Amino acid sequence: MTLIRTVEPAVEPVTLAEAKAHLRLADTSEDDLISGLIRAARQDVERATCMALIDQHWRLVLDCWPASGLLKLPLHPVREILSITVYGSDGEASLIDHAAYEADLISRPARLYLAKRPEPLRMLNGIEVDFRAGFSEAGTDVPDLLKRAILLLAAHWYEFRAGFGPSDQPVAYPAGYERMIAGYRAGRL
Repeated sequence: MTLIRTVEPAVEPVTLAEAKAHLRLADTSEDDLISGLIRAARQDVERATCMALIDQHWRLVLDCWPASGLLKLPLHPVREILSITVYGSDGEASLIDHAAYEADLISRPARLYLAKRPEPLRMLNGIEVDFRAGFSEAGTDVPDLLKRAILLLAAHWYEFRAGFGPSDQPVAYPAGYERMIAGYRAGRL
């Protein structure tokens, strides 16, 4: 199973102005650095929580459909299934009709149920599921605690941008960051 982002988010959940206010900076000379730190912090929060904060498109590539017929999508929240493409043994592509599957986009993880498994598939990467995930197209719908985690992490990285040796660790994550995102991590059994 491989997950590939096909369309990046158009905006960040935290604006440059919000980050600069948090850092108490008025100067514009480091705007590019701060913007990069916001993007990196968002990506870290998304990775740690298995979430997409701002609308973005993803492709899940599978060798075969699960025997149960139920496929769990590894990101949350999934807003829309864009397409399911199946590749035949000779490489021919065919789209699965929307009426042929059921999608549960409310649950975490989101689930797809396909009663009749498509056959024959090519041996590797025979199925592609394209979907849109994220809270919305704007940062206003992202939970405030996650936005605060992004601000905290970006500010921490801004303050500690010099090199640190092993004896100086941990400096990569600020105190409280893990607690802020803990409630948004995917549950494990």
